[in-house]
Amino acid sequence: MQRNYTLALVSAFLLWLAWPPMSFTAPLLLMAFVPLLLAAENLIASEVKNKGKKVFTLAFLTFFIWNTSCIYWVFNSLNAVMPVWLAGVISLIPFGLAAFLMTLAFWLYFQLRKVTTKSWSYAGFISFWIGYEFLHQTWDLAFPWMTLGNGFAESHRLVQWYEFTGVYGGSLWILIANVLVFELFLSNREDKPNKKLAAVLSAWVMVPILLSFTMYTKYTERQNPANVVVVQPNIDPYEKFGSLPGAAQIEKLIQLSDSLAQPNTEYFIWPETAISEYADESSIRTNSNFLRIQQFLNKYKNGAVLSGIESYLMYDTAKTPTARYDEQRAAYFDAFNAAIQIENSSNVQFYHKSKLVPGVEQTPFSSSLAFLKPVFAAFGGSTGGYGLQDEPTVFYAQSGMGVAPVICYESIWGEYVSDYVAKGAQFIAVITNDGWWGNTAGKDQHLAYAKLRAIETRRWVARSANTGISAFINQRGDVVKQSEWWEPTALEADINLNEELTFYVRTGDYIALIASVASLGFLMILVFKRLAARKRK
Repeated sequence: MQRNYTLALVSAFLLWLAWPPMSFTAPLLLMAFVPLLLAAENLIASEVKNKGKKVFTLAFLTFFIWNTSCIYWVFNSLNAVMPVWLAGVISLIPFGLAAFLMTLAFWLYFQLRKVTTKSWSYAGFISFWIGYEFLHQTWDLAFPWMTLGNGFAESHRLVQWYEFTGVYGGSLWILIANVLVFELFLSNREDKPNKKLAAVLSAWVMVPILLSFTMYTKYTERQNPANVVVVQPNIDPYEKFGSLPGAAQIEKLIQLSDSLAQPNTEYFIWPETAISEYADESSIRTNSNFLRIQQFLNKYKNGAVLSGIESYLMYDTAKTPTARYDEQRAAYFDAFNAAIQIENSSNVQFYHKSKLVPGVEQTPFSSSLAFLKPVFAAFGGSTGGYGLQDEPTVFYAQSGMGVAPVICYESIWGEYVSDYVAKGAQFIAVITNDGWWGNTAGKDQHLAYAKLRAIETRRWVARSANTGISAFINQRGDVVKQSEWWEPTALEADINLNEELTFYVRTGDYIALIASVASLGFLMILVFKRLAARKRK
């Protein structure tokens, strides 16, 4: 059994070593599951009791270590606002939940191995895994950070074909490659080298890579330039809503914007919650910050500011599920983590963040866990949860240019970002505040994932991060310009707008949908086989 634990640890190490922000190691993902698969195979062939429990334990060990080593920065953000022991306990939720779901997919593969052929069990494993990934981006505890296809974010030249498949194509590529490597290893261990299998494996690995390099080298952007400035004010997130006055923050943003602006600048991109003083959307045109920004824009007639903002709307009745009652005003209201576009006209556009962080920005399963709202509020969240909107909204400049206002966490949803593009966005603006995590891998991973959104949609990404890393990313996923961490600065670039829709934008996460349906089929097979076995007894 000790040997199997060692194999599980080797898989955990390989998965960690391959994950962003590590560079040049992503191909290790194509074989990282092999030691764990071998450990499971050893248990299947052994005479030990409780094999299912042992496989579950080994898999959970692998995936818990992998998740913890890659998203440890969740602890940093919590430790800043609560005692170390409590931050550690709360951190176990995202670490443990993702590890549990991954383990469940692997354990179901093991159960299939006992009642079906190897080939069908491998197909079940792939379906269960991608099905878990799809679930983990669609429910109230969504956290698709560790979707396997994200692992190639730092090796984007290898996955240019994501414009056809999205990240789930990467997950499929990784899983099938691991199965083929594992089978080839078993055949060699039994002194029965399988040349046909070796050829299939070589083709499965190399064809996508060669195709990707060809796409990368031949891809040419259509010239359709627009001048954009992204601003990184570097305001400590723990002072942002307290000791530093909102007006002073606006002046800093304007100064940095002005330092690189050109007469033809069309967009100034400011980070998430850059306008930090709560603003009533219904009276925004009389808001002092709004008026100051319009004053700044007077000398940039074609310019617009796209900024994060804390806003709210008042209602006579509880017209939304997230509406809360304000006793002082005797009215209901929704608070929003929002984006706003301000320009040289009376036109104002708002977008309310849709993909909210579980616990901090929304109460998961709020109808059944309403009693936990005071707990989440104590950790910095909203007692009723932020308000949201169900679909993305494209902002349009006076020139007709469309931009996707993507707020922070939303940038890890490939299909959601592609919805903006399908609705007319010609480039993507990611506005974020990664300062809560500190100088950790979290900020680097978040930047790297934006490269995948550029490839999937073939759109430039203009990324404004409060404390870094801000960047411009072209349509091939190359980081053209980027800032340093924790410095006040601005970046300027002439980006190319694009109106063409990729296959992925038109079709969405079809691979995940197929895998999810297939996983239900395999679950039914497993249940029927078990019932049939009981009847025979």
